[in-house]
Amino acid sequence: MAWDDARARAALRGLFDAAVAAADPRKVLAAHLPPKPVKGRCIVVGGGKSAAVMAAALEDAWPDIPLEGTVVTRYGHAVPTRRIEVIEASHPVPDDNSQRGAARLLQRVTGLGPDDLVIALMSGGASALLAGPADGITLADKQAVNRALLACGANITEMNAVRKHLSAIKGGRLAAAAAPARVVTLAISDVPGDDPAVIGSGPTVPDRTTFAEARALIARYGIVPSPAVAARLARDADETPKPGSLPHAEFHMIATPMMALRAVADTARVLGLTPLVLGDALEGEAREMGNLMAGIARSVLVHGEPLAPPAVLLSGGETTVTLGSAPAGHGGRNTEFLLALAVALDGAAGIWAMAGDTDGVDGMDEVAGAILAPDTLARVRALGLDPRTMLTGHDSHSFFKATGDLIITGPTLTNVNDIRAILIA
Repeated sequence: MAWDDARARAALRGLFDAAVAAADPRKVLAAHLPPKPVKGRCIVVGGGKSAAVMAAALEDAWPDIPLEGTVVTRYGHAVPTRRIEVIEASHPVPDDNSQRGAARLLQRVTGLGPDDLVIALMSGGASALLAGPADGITLADKQAVNRALLACGANITEMNAVRKHLSAIKGGRLAAAAAPARVVTLAISDVPGDDPAVIGSGPTVPDRTTFAEARALIARYGIVPSPAVAARLARDADETPKPGSLPHAEFHMIATPMMALRAVADTARVLGLTPLVLGDALEGEAREMGNLMAGIARSVLVHGEPLAPPAVLLSGGETTVTLGSAPAGHGGRNTEFLLALAVALDGAAGIWAMAGDTDGVDGMDEVAGAILAPDTLARVRALGLDPRTMLTGHDSHSFFKATGDLIITGPTLTNVNDIRAILIA
């Protein structure tokens, strides 16, 4: 059967849905739980866009265990729970509820004993959702730094290195507060490389970064911190817990970008496509990634290399969008990638693409991503719009809204970062 537009679009949306399903906490969490505790309390804490549904999945798996605790999730991401408190807060810039939630988690784990068990449920978004300012700084200080980091092009590892040193909870401080209780962290990874210390800024994981590194990052990106933040970053004596200092804490991944990509590849084969997974940790500027992927897609189309069509190029990770001084339009890293890909392909026949964030939010708008078709540029130009101007102005959401090709899912309640698929027929 030939690959027409309707078939290609349906396949790409099916690939995105397969990635989300592979990381559904209700399907994967129970298999990773530790043995049920026989004595002591069981305290549940957590943060992230999946924290509430992870808590509900834990309640379903352990109906006979007295569970208590608190998790913090993004507004609109709460689900009903019976025993575990859910607080909703702001993402990507923290708010008062982010501060209240972080304080509540610290309160939950304080004063525990060696017979107690803490289960920490962590997923993408926890860095903003658990905003407990360190001594000497305010929530407003943290909000200002967060906004600057989001705009400057820093990658997630760099951003979190700074966040850890401005926090009372990140960088292993939550686990330190829980000692001597056993701490078991179950995590959904949304970061390139699946580094436990980067997911949610590692509240239960020893921290390898230092105040000196945080200061260097602030300087590298030209961020001017408030006097309070500058003073905090100068406090080398108040370092985060380092490797070897949290022997009571352990960490387990329950879903990762590569797990999702493998599920997507399996789905692609069923659909009649040969998949090539290019990697789960691709980083860099979104528009540059679009140019690069366009070259690979053309090679498949013209030369049958590195594989013959019908094929699909799959990748994950997290690109960045560096904003200039000029006002930016509405967009996110996935739709910016697709817009750059569209410009580079210039309407090449036989190539469709999809890119989306598996949490359902690309950037700050309620858009998960979009689908690109061979005729997308022509349809946009027929509306009197200039794709190159929109790319320069970071207005990719408006671009795909104009063509009706946005993917809008609402909160998916999971997050294994971005999924990109380029279909060459």
